[in-house]
Amino acid sequence: MKGVGNAKAALLASLGIYTVRDLVEHFPRRYEDRSQIKKISQLTDGNVESCRGTVLKVTANKTRRLTLTKIIIQDDSGRAELVFFNQPYLKTKYKVNMEVMVYGKVQTKFFPVQIMNPEIEILDEAGMPCAGTILPVYPANEAVSQRWLRNLIRQSLDFALQQPLESLPASLLLQYELLERKEALLQVHFPDNWEVLKKARERLAFEELYLLQCGLLYAKNAVKKDVLGIKHASDGSLVAQFEQRLPFQLTQGQRQALLEIKADMEEPLPMQRMVQGDVGSGKTVVAAIALVKTVENGYQGAMMVPTEILAEQHYQTLAAQLEDLGIKVALLTGSLAKGKRKELLQALQTGCVDIVLGTHALIQEDVCFHKLGLVITDEQHRFGVRQRAKLQAKGMMPDVLVMTATPIPRTMALTVYGDLDVSSIRQLPPGRKPIKTFVRGSDRRQLVYKFIADEIAKGRQAYIVCPLVDESEKIQAQSATQLYAELQETYFRHITCGLVHGKMKNLEKDEMMRRFYEGSIKVLIATTVIEVGVNVPNATIMVIEGAERFGLAQLHQLRGRIGRGEHQSYCILLSDNPNPESQERLQVMTNTSDGFALAEQDLLLRGPGHFFGEQQHGLPDLKIADIVNDLDLLLKARRAAYETVMQTDEFEKVRPYIAERFYHHFDQIFQC
Repeated sequence: MKGVGNAKAALLASLGIYTVRDLVEHFPRRYEDRSQIKKISQLTDGNVESCRGTVLKVTANKTRRLTLTKIIIQDDSGRAELVFFNQPYLKTKYKVNMEVMVYGKVQTKFFPVQIMNPEIEILDEAGMPCAGTILPVYPANEAVSQRWLRNLIRQSLDFALQQPLESLPASLLLQYELLERKEALLQVHFPDNWEVLKKARERLAFEELYLLQCGLLYAKNAVKKDVLGIKHASDGSLVAQFEQRLPFQLTQGQRQALLEIKADMEEPLPMQRMVQGDVGSGKTVVAAIALVKTVENGYQGAMMVPTEILAEQHYQTLAAQLEDLGIKVALLTGSLAKGKRKELLQALQTGCVDIVLGTHALIQEDVCFHKLGLVITDEQHRFGVRQRAKLQAKGMMPDVLVMTATPIPRTMALTVYGDLDVSSIRQLPPGRKPIKTFVRGSDRRQLVYKFIADEIAKGRQAYIVCPLVDESEKIQAQSATQLYAELQETYFRHITCGLVHGKMKNLEKDEMMRRFYEGSIKVLIATTVIEVGVNVPNATIMVIEGAERFGLAQLHQLRGRIGRGEHQSYCILLSDNPNPESQERLQVMTNTSDGFALAEQDLLLRGPGHFFGEQQHGLPDLKIADIVNDLDLLLKARRAAYETVMQTDEFEKVRPYIAERFYHHFDQIFQC
């Protein structure tokens, strides 16, 4: 492309732009209405506004802590001072008498008027950065100017619009009144007016969501297409006996989830279902009933969980409940002795074991089943799609059930888990005491530790969660190792404390968690590795240091480690962050215990990129669609995708575009 040599190509690469297609699909992050440019004297305090003027003076003054750069501009109505922090290079970039366009937040309480850290664009001889009154503002960096990027994108569009670009069937364009792709691309970059810009964005966002949904629905159907799974019979005496023996009544949510699971299992097509339920909503008992159903039909069941101690806990619970019914339950983890492992693998292969619980050890190559009928993965967000598929491949198209205690907003579920049917368990079992949640500053830490000591004297236990493993010069936050050392020497010198973090070996972590579970450790200082932990009914206190550093969904997950027994539980969120938004977010935790409501709030506040934290399994990168605000569009796109996938000929037409746009998301489908 004209004007792009090696150096410029490297700058574009830093923005993820390598090809003409990347340029064409580098969409504006916002638009500036050039028809609303104001005189400097008309600027309004507190508003983000545009003005233009001539550079009068540029200064850069260095203090001990920062460099303050000021650019004075003027028009025929007055002057404005543009203020920048730690950007000394601006002094050489902007010269006296340059004509500039300025966009930023106005403060009129100063004289002259101040605009803090504004965006500046140098105007050309004609006094315009580009044609049109609605100016696109792109994701960029200091080395890539908006003006150069705009010119390059215009050049790339001149080339691209000469090629055949349409990716949607003509029938869809007509049915949903969508712009053609060429028109949409031109108008999204250089719109004629706001109305056509809205239509252009809708068309491109619809296309992106439609292609994604086509891929997800195809993946869902590909598992079932031309493949007969296991058709389980209706419930018999074994399931009825097990359900009658339960010492409690199932909630409405549990009963509904079970109806959906049983209906799937009784179909000849393989089940692909996810059960999402709040922490403590009773997903495990639903899984147990499904496992009994598969055993009653002459098959084996397998359940994979992320940690050894969790596998052990599930094993103890299920073995106690099922062995009276003649169901043989086994445990397979990495720490199993060689001889016992060999015996267990043989028992699995010959069908002597009905249900096996385990960790990743279940998907090792030498693990073979006699007749696998149901595969369950717990805490789904801790396992990748491939791990789930590996366990499923141990049988001849067994039914698949995945469970997650991270409630997922509807848009996220459709986008990330669109290849699964979703059941939700929203209510908690009756009799659970609500966890009392408080937000406190670190000045109350001493009182918090005294409260913990008093609870431990009553026989209770406590978690203290820190955002960091070790101290950091860059991040001001409490570290687990430092706090553990301090507490053992001071407030808790007569109390047994434990330390758990992600840098420890799995065996060490499991041993520490086991001691906490058994009660020999009274206070467990940890990082978020305990987010997926064990059921310790005696733990009644959860203190979270630097709580503002966590998302609401994660805070709720951590809070779910307590409140599992008969005693009142307390969650204390420690935060010194004065930011009103951070404080408002933490207050939400004190007012609601509904994980689904918190998940929706978290998605709105933090956006989809942060929702799963570091465990972003399966979240596709969307270039223009917004899964928070485009729900209506997503539902339309899903309906359209469903119609397309049902017609093989129509799907084959869009298949290349799905592969092109979402290859990495569907690499197992598009292996060609």
